[in-house]
Amino acid sequence: MALRQIVQIGEPVLRKKSKVVTEVNDKIRQLLDDMADTMYHADGVGLAAPQVGILKRMVVIDIGEGLIELINPEIIETEGEYLDNEGCLSVPGESGEVVRPYRVKVKAQNREGEWFEIEGEELLARAFCHEIDHLDGILYVDKVVK
Repeated sequence: MALRQIVQIGEPVLRKKSKVVTEVNDKIRQLLDDMADTMYHADGVGLAAPQVGILKRMVVIDIGEGLIELINPEIIETEGEYLDNEGCLSVPGESGEVVRPYRVKVKAQNREGEWFEIEGEELLARAFCHEIDHLDGILYVDKVVK
């Protein structure tokens, strides 16, 4: 496991669309481990692969309830909406209010390549949306309402 450099706003990689992971192997599992270490070291609640300069559809999240690893995540259902403050490890020292769904259901692969579904509300739903946006080159600053 190793710490990776977190890419900052302004770097072109943050605005590119990530590629689908076609094979879940030891290299992908190592990247998940490195991403988790990097996220925890930076006191974050989520990190997407583009934030460490890698254009793969991979995300790690921990809102304080345990690590969630998502490979090739897709939002398949949303419900409601709410406004809350949001920040990003790639946009240090900044934050803004963003409207996100209240509840989100995500379909993704785990570190063994198996498909599963996971649901989250409030902060977890926000983290799912925020990190999956990174995979499409979208930053929360694009969605700030105030």
